[in-house]
Amino acid sequence: MIELPTFENPLRIGTRASPLAMAQAHMAAAALIASHGFDMATLEIVPMTATGDRIQDRALAEVGGKALWTRELDAALDAGTIDIAVHSLKDVETLRDARFFLGAMLERADPRDRLVVREGIAAATIADLPQGARLGTSSPRRAAQVKRIRPDLETVLLRGNVATRLAKIADGDADATLLAAAGLDRLGMHDVGVVQEASLLLPAASQGAIGIECRANDAATRALLAAIDHAPTHSAVAAERAFLAELGGDCRSPVAAHAYWRADGTLRLDAEIFSDDGAEHAAGHILVADSGAAAALARRLLGEAPESVRSLFAA
Repeated sequence: MIELPTFENPLRIGTRASPLAMAQAHMAAAALIASHGFDMATLEIVPMTATGDRIQDRALAEVGGKALWTRELDAALDAGTIDIAVHSLKDVETLRDARFFLGAMLERADPRDRLVVREGIAAATIADLPQGARLGTSSPRRAAQVKRIRPDLETVLLRGNVATRLAKIADGDADATLLAAAGLDRLGMHDVGVVQEASLLLPAASQGAIGIECRANDAATRALLAAIDHAPTHSAVAAERAFLAELGGDCRSPVAAHAYWRADGTLRLDAEIFSDDGAEHAAGHILVADSGAAAALARRLLGEAPESVRSLFAA
């Protein structure tokens, strides 16, 4: 049995300050308490406002991408003002600085999207929305998927935390939006929106997964995190992120990837890559039998994809 380290000072848990991020930081704290018997007094949650939270009027792909969600936490972790950082892994760059180590993933929640519509609209799926309806999103993936299913729909920029986006829908800024089921559930909003099956809207890579990073050279904290890592989630999400890495995709690229464990114990990775307007795409799946499987699927889809899709990826 590994003897876990003790700390003279509280273990400082860095997080974005949004309500969802704070809820996820408390989940990480609860996991540490349950695994190690810590008292809450030995843990300190340190919230900070990410650049991505400050920018509300532009798509992040235009102004710096996913790094805008991690910049402040990375600086604090590197400076030693926090000991771990809790992330929504969907918002974390695929290729990370070697100074940081992804030590744990908590068990994944529902990775699917939910459709939320304004009052007066009855729609259970994208296909049910009225002709020419406006769907608000800042996600290239969601925009491409929606346009592929319903070319008549208009996609408009919708940014902000969950409460802000719901308020914008209520105010008529858009007729509908798509939100991650996991985030809504973590905020206690279990009855908000209608789940869209993955067969209709394949989720984003890492959606529903919480990642916890520490400094790569911090052996004591790495040992703490190893004890709360959910291995099945880690393996599945690692496959999705390996697929992204091989593509060279980023938040500017419409891509979906979802790995899940089947009843026979095998891990299957489903993936799609799109043109910006969703009109063209390539899709496929693979059983993840080794570390190179996800990359092989990425190469295959790039080879099959039309130029309008290939041109969006750097690989």
